[in-house]
Amino acid sequence: MSISRQRCRILVALLCGGVSAAQAQTIPAPQAFPVKPVRIIVPYPAGGLGDILPRALGASLGEQLGQQFIAENRPGASQMIGAQLAAKSAPDGYTLFFGSVTSLAINVSAQKNLPYDPLRDFAPVSLCFSTPLYLVVNPVVPARSVNELIALVRARPGKLTFASGGPGSSNHLAGELFKYLIGGDIVHVPYKGAGPAMIDVIGGHVDMMFEGAGINYAKDGKVRALAVSSARRSPAAPQLPTMHEAGVPGYESTIWFGMLAPAATPSAIVNRLSQEMVKALAQPVMRERLSAVNLIGTTPEEFSAHIRAEIPKWRKVIESAKIRFD
Repeated sequence: MSISRQRCRILVALLCGGVSAAQAQTIPAPQAFPVKPVRIIVPYPAGGLGDILPRALGASLGEQLGQQFIAENRPGASQMIGAQLAAKSAPDGYTLFFGSVTSLAINVSAQKNLPYDPLRDFAPVSLCFSTPLYLVVNPVVPARSVNELIALVRARPGKLTFASGGPGSSNHLAGELFKYLIGGDIVHVPYKGAGPAMIDVIGGHVDMMFEGAGINYAKDGKVRALAVSSARRSPAAPQLPTMHEAGVPGYESTIWFGMLAPAATPSAIVNRLSQEMVKALAQPVMRERLSAVNLIGTTPEEFSAHIRAEIPKWRKVIESAKIRFD
């Protein structure tokens, strides 16, 4: 067989496999990866938690692997702009996406024309961070436990209110999950941001809210904290029960973040990145720097299972509340 015929056969095989010859030439051997800077597409504006976390992780990965991990902010459209860009990037390991519960689980049901598929278009690398919310009430609300609050909701259907940072925000969906699981009628009061919402809870204009910063206001006596939304108690407030412990079986609502690569990224590179992320997240300096959040670190398979479990969970809540964000 001639050399030219061999080359043609190789090219056809590559094209049938969905990977171009040009892409194949740029994909490095796993043992050599990375040989150039890696970009992390961040679907958040600069300065917030969703920006701080990937930059901190990228700095640690850069130290471990000897290459820069550069965060590129692409905010907007409920994280869809950044997600779509990452999904269409070359599957060579040099583009990563910092996804969250919103982009990977909530948008599937909430957005009518989602321009990407979280399960089809990405290769999960590692679930990296999570942070809980705290159920807080204004001090005048006559409930000192979640069970007492549930009794109050049932005694006054449609009378109590909960605040959020806007439709589709994490504290909005946390409140809707609470309503769904207890079968209660609580009126949603959306605001343009969690800050203004919490101000009105403190002022007594709204009765309650699920909010990450709620524990700080509770320590100052401005609100009363009843429970934490995570599956485990929070180190920041170990005396508070989880929602599950407090009387709402199965309740869990956290803001979680993880790193993904475009689909078809070689599994050896995905696994290498996952191992390095687990190592970075276990470093004491990372835990000191990011003490306000839970540092996790998982295998690709564990992160994939997590995403698959979260999609139907939030679909039930969104359909029950008839939520649409677009």
